[in-house]
This record gives sequence, structure tokens and C-alpha cells, in this order.
Amino acid sequence: MISTVTLRCVPAFALAAEESPEPVDEVIERFDSIAAANDHFEFYWFPYGRYALVKRNNRLSPGHTAAPNVRASRPLPGWRRFWEFEVMENAGFGALCRVGRAAPRFIPALNRFSSAALSTRSYTDSSYRVFVTPRRVRFVESEYAVPRESLRDVLAELRQAVPRLADPVMFPVEVRVAAADDIWLSTAYGRDTAYIAIHQYTGLPYQGYFDAFESIVAQVAGRPHWGKMHSLDAERLHALYPRFDDFRRVRAEVDPEGRFGNAYLDRVLGRSLPSDDGPAGPRTAPDGPP
Repeated sequence: MISTVTLRCVPAFALAAEESPEPVDEVIERFDSIAAANDHFEFYWFPYGRYALVKRNNRLSPGHTAAPNVRASRPLPGWRRFWEFEVMENAGFGALCRVGRAAPRFIPALNRFSSAALSTRSYTDSSYRVFVTPRRVRFVESEYAVPRESLRDVLAELRQAVPRLADPVMFPVEVRVAAADDIWLSTAYGRDTAYIAIHQYTGLPYQGYFDAFESIVAQVAGRPHWGKMHSLDAERLHALYPRFDDFRRVRAEVDPEGRFGNAYLDRVLGRSLPSDDGPAGPRTAPDGPP
């Protein structure tokens, strides 16, 4: 039982948002310099298109510098926000996805059209209105964290693999970065990290795509997002996290009866621990949340 929670927060802040379509080859080539020049950076790449939607977000709170020529308060007008997010990114893109699901042979062309139709946006707003956007088009997703220095190689292999798939891909790929941390089961534990998230529209085949992606990231010790689709089990995850057994020992101590478990946690965290030379002897780790 949890009786008290303490949240460590930062003061509310606004963001200067710059979103624009750029040639994906140039974005990948300049990835490190773009990431270094912005507080927050990510891009979305349509697998059959030439352009990526690049998002640069810079904080306007004290201690941060606004993007050049951006006023301190300039949110998107209500009509523009409705047009961009509700009409284009949800209703319009959702309609294209449904066409692609009904006639998969058209998916590469629809994907290229989506890439070419990306628009430029420049505005400032509260962080939660910039970071969070409505997503009403359903999809399945897998995301892996890879060492940041491996990003270009992974994307190069993924770009070669997609055209060879038996089933075309309708949804874009998302790429972002994060700094290394020291949280035992964090996907960024001990290394600067790039995140690659792949998606497929609901109802379209995805297993071949996800399998190909997993085989690529496995070569660079990719770590799967704990809450998204992947096939790894405790044995394979153990090799990816130096403090894996330490975490399982803590689980065994705080949940000795295994009340916080389910089938997924059985798979990714396992049930038994290796022998312990300490006075308690061998211990068993029932399941609990990661």
C-alpha cells in the first residue's frame, strides 16, 4: 500500500514550438547538431516519403533562451489548432488510413502523400499544450531505446527493411532522444539514448514489421519500452540491464507474497532469483510492477 507520494516538479513553463517538414536524409545527417541546439527535439518519418516532420521545442522559462524571432506568447489561433490537429492529423489522416486498410496496394502512395502534405507551424504556448496533442487514429506500437551513437545505423537498416516487407506500413516512425540516467530499469540506464517508435494502423498486419525491427535493434542491445509491444522475456532482458537482479531482489522484499503480478510481468521479470550467498539463502521473486 502507498500512503504518501512526493512529486519533484519544476515551475510551469512555456515553449517556443517550431514544427516543419524537412528532407529525412538531412535530418538524420544533422541529427546530433539539431538535438544539441534545442531543449526538446523529435521527428516523425513516413517510411515511403522523402520528408520528416521535425519538432523543435525550446523553453521560455528563466535560464532558457527562446528560439530566434519568437515572441513570448503566440499560441496557435483556435481555428488553426482545430484545422491542424482535428481535421488534418485526425480526421484526414484517419481517412487515408482507412483507405490503405481497404486497399493496401495504395499505402506507399498514401504514405508519400502524407509526407508531402506536412505543414509548418511556429507558435508558443504552455508546455502541456505543446507536448500533448489529441490522437484519435488507432494504432499498434513498438518502441526501443538504442545507444544514441547507433541511431543512424539502426535507421539505415530499418529504411532498407521496410520496402521488402510483405505488408506495407501506413504509420510514421517517431524518433527522439534522452540523456543517460541511473534508474535500474530505465531504458536509458547508463547510456545516452535514442528512442525509435514504429507503428501500424489498427487492423493492418504488423508482425513481420515488428519482427524485422526487433532483429535490427537486437544488434545494438536495444531495450524495449516496458509498456509497448515486444517479444523479449526475462532471460533476454537480464542481459540488457546490469541491475536487473538487484531490482528483482527488492521486489521480493516488498512484495513477498506476489500480490502485484500478472502474466506480462511473469514474462519480462521472471519468478525466481539466482542463489544468494547471504544469510537468507536462495530467494524467490514473485511478481510486481517494474
